[in-house]
Amino acid sequence: MSETPAAAKRGIPPKSDFREWYPFIVEAAELVDKRYPIKGMDVWRPYGWKTMRLIDDVTHQEMERTDHGEVNFPLLIPEDLLEKENRLVSLLKTAREKGVDPSELRMEGEPEGFANEVYWIRHAGEAELDKAMFLRPTSETAMYTMFPLWIRSHADLPLKTYQIVNTFRYETKQTRSFIRVREIHFFEAHTAHIDEADATRQIEEDLEIVENLMNELKLPVLVTKRPVWDTFPGAWYTIAIDVVMPDGRTLQVASVHHYRDQWARAFDITYEDASGSQQYVHQTTYGMSERLLGAIVASHGDDRGLVMPPSVAPVQVVVIPIISKGDSSDVISESERITSELKAAGIRVRLDSRDIRPGQKYYDWEIKGVPLRMEIGPRDLANNSVMCVRRTGGKQSHSMDNLVDTVRSELDIVGEEMKQQSSDHFNSRIKTLPAFMVDGTDLIFDQAIEKGMVYEMAFDGNDAEAEMIEKGTDLSFLGDSTEAYKKKVPCAITGKPTTRRVFLAKPY
Repeated sequence: MSETPAAAKRGIPPKSDFREWYPFIVEAAELVDKRYPIKGMDVWRPYGWKTMRLIDDVTHQEMERTDHGEVNFPLLIPEDLLEKENRLVSLLKTAREKGVDPSELRMEGEPEGFANEVYWIRHAGEAELDKAMFLRPTSETAMYTMFPLWIRSHADLPLKTYQIVNTFRYETKQTRSFIRVREIHFFEAHTAHIDEADATRQIEEDLEIVENLMNELKLPVLVTKRPVWDTFPGAWYTIAIDVVMPDGRTLQVASVHHYRDQWARAFDITYEDASGSQQYVHQTTYGMSERLLGAIVASHGDDRGLVMPPSVAPVQVVVIPIISKGDSSDVISESERITSELKAAGIRVRLDSRDIRPGQKYYDWEIKGVPLRMEIGPRDLANNSVMCVRRTGGKQSHSMDNLVDTVRSELDIVGEEMKQQSSDHFNSRIKTLPAFMVDGTDLIFDQAIEKGMVYEMAFDGNDAEAEMIEKGTDLSFLGDSTEAYKKKVPCAITGKPTTRRVFLAKPY
């Protein structure tokens, strides 16, 4: 898309220059301010925080619908719990690498872990603490210390909890608002179940929640079971949800982990079954972050600014009175009446009565991505009508009668147009991996691998063959799609028939 004259006048880079466009829009639309004196810890501005809270509201609704209970755990975690987690994760990682059951191993030496990724607190005032603490990077250790106190019998299960909190990770790479930060607005659900099958049903419910949420945000996604080498060592398996960004790279916005009973054994989380025997629970987690907002900005925005999905737009409708040289009191009065009517109906509406030119108002609200603009001038007033202008393009005059229904219909149209546009982009970025020949450890492709594309292929090879493909394409395995091929097709490297559908991409 070429840069529009209006965008150029306001200094907006074209979206085709995504590296420049994204940080400009994030600040120009007043989502966050990056000038806080700690790198990677942005200040949320009212417009950005309202958007994030509306995303949280949709999440809350899904949690309530599925009978999760909201909790709120302390920010600080004692050092010994991190050591406990490190030992568990190291043990599971070693067992996975050796292909043995974790119970067959003993942990010797210092465990690998996350000590270098967390923020430590070692003093209170001038006094050195007897036990160091750290800011939570996530909450497994904190929650699973309490779960044994809450779970006694099978009647206490399933236990389904969630919280929306800030987490902290010492990110050493280049930070980018919402995408890679050090203080993270984070959603995490943690559940406990009687057995593996019930935990698996929870995973299925989590993926249904993902589908509902992404539908509200108008984001098509790739849902893949991560390969073993990219699965969190503390998990039996991981399912990740990725958005395809404008530059063709993928952004993981959510993940779901099935833990089986591995964490329960480490934290002694048991229950008494119907026969009176003690059993370990099986657990799952589901996490998302403010990356969801980053995906909205990147996926839907254009050369003029943001385009907000109506469900999470802080301002769904802006009313702009068009003032003539004569008496404007009637136009202002009617604009105020319309604003009040829409607000009473639960529509998030703003009246822009600033004494500036209408064009300036249009630019200001376009960059913020307001889905619908309503213009009211003397001619509209005389015709008992308003002009509705969609942020996705197109405008139409409507009668002021049944205005609430009209606005809701227009917002639905905007949502459907956003969904179609994002789906078109998504589909345009996915291609079948070109055929290739293997020459030793090198791959010779029939066609060049294009930058900015996500490739799919049938794959039933081993890890070494997967590594060969990664090196040959300079892409990463996202994993197995949750939507396999309906009919068996030849594996791209072995030729064996398989239904496994694998995605490769360049991730953020």
